[in-house]
Amino acid sequence: MSEFSVIEQYCTALGASHTETDLGVGDDAAVVTVPPAMRLAVSVDSMVEGVHFYPHTKPADLAWKLLTVNLSDMAAMGAVPKWATVTLTMPNEDHTWLADFSTELGRAAAEAGVQIIGGDTTRGPLNLSLTIMGLLPKDKVISRSGAMVGDDLYVSGTLGDAALALAAIEQRVALSAEHQCAVETHLHRPQAQLALGQALLGLASAGLDISDGLLGDLTHIAKASKVSFEIDSEAVPVSSAYEAYLDAGGDLSFALAGGDDYHLVFTAPTQHRSVIDSLATDLSVAVTRIGRVVPVAPTPVLVLQNGKPAPELNLSSFQHFE
Repeated sequence: MSEFSVIEQYCTALGASHTETDLGVGDDAAVVTVPPAMRLAVSVDSMVEGVHFYPHTKPADLAWKLLTVNLSDMAAMGAVPKWATVTLTMPNEDHTWLADFSTELGRAAAEAGVQIIGGDTTRGPLNLSLTIMGLLPKDKVISRSGAMVGDDLYVSGTLGDAALALAAIEQRVALSAEHQCAVETHLHRPQAQLALGQALLGLASAGLDISDGLLGDLTHIAKASKVSFEIDSEAVPVSSAYEAYLDAGGDLSFALAGGDDYHLVFTAPTQHRSVIDSLATDLSVAVTRIGRVVPVAPTPVLVLQNGKPAPELNLSSFQHFE
């Protein structure tokens, strides 16, 4: 089967359908119309075998995660996702793999309101890449540069499960079968916080999604906003599986510095507390206030325990080229 046949069979008519799409799969480029008073948000993420996933990972899980990590970028900006293009680099033409991947990508994209409008295929080590495009009001965005001293610091969901799952898979920690199954779901099937991100437009002063670890990602906001952060370690939200790990002698390293959470971390002025609490309840999303924005300090992010600097932990967030 030729490259074009692969694209025609597995990459056509996937996801939602939008009237703003003028040309989709089948031309040299897709063409979309951005509605008046809106602007385009664009992001791209890649997943490489042996770096982001194991060779035996199910293609349906890869499709879900490839889309979700990009949806999470849209959520972090407060954007509504609309379109995506996909690039598949594969060592061989595996039609069973392609069918499973394509079916799940189409289903997940339709659920998120995303239309797949183009892409490319080539031969090589397994590498998946997706570029996502979304819409934002011209006068609103959640960026990394708006945090102000005195703002509250929030996270959505619970942290550390994906990193804990990876440690369990690699037999660096021991979990019960039930707890390992629970945390592996967070690793393979993260949930993008789209509704929350969109609701935070006009409320959050800065934010991003947690992909490489809370502390490392917060450093990006600290640098862009020229501030520092204090985190109350007792407030960091973790799951029941993670609680069991703590009870067995574990620490907060995975929750503070582990990657693949794909929850949102954001800052907001203190006067928005009640509004944020209300929208979290309305959206059925857990949102926890874990700290505060402080003036620039030698340490971009300081973790406190009982009001004092926490004991030394393994707090090195993920870096591709470290």
